[in-house]
Amino acid sequence: MLLVITPGGTVRCLYGEDIDLHTLGQLTVARGSHVEPDDQGAWWADMSPVSGPRLGPYARRSEALRAEVAWLEANWLCPGS
Repeated sequence: MLLVITPGGTVRCLYGEDIDLHTLGQLTVARGSHVEPDDQGAWWADMSPVSGPRLGPYARRSEALRAEVAWLEANWLCPGS
């Protein structure tokens, strides 16, 4: 799990259960995307909750989930790195 700590002490990450995030302090959890199939069974990662694009189509849900994580890490969690 990648944790980004700002100079002000705020910790940002993609939510996961690798560690108990409550040990870092009070949590604020917000949706970063929606991964859903379309009418033809193709999978899409809609990044609009964080002002991002719609990624896809993908043949498998797992592919859409990988694209979702990669986009969030590159564009929301660690932009410009």
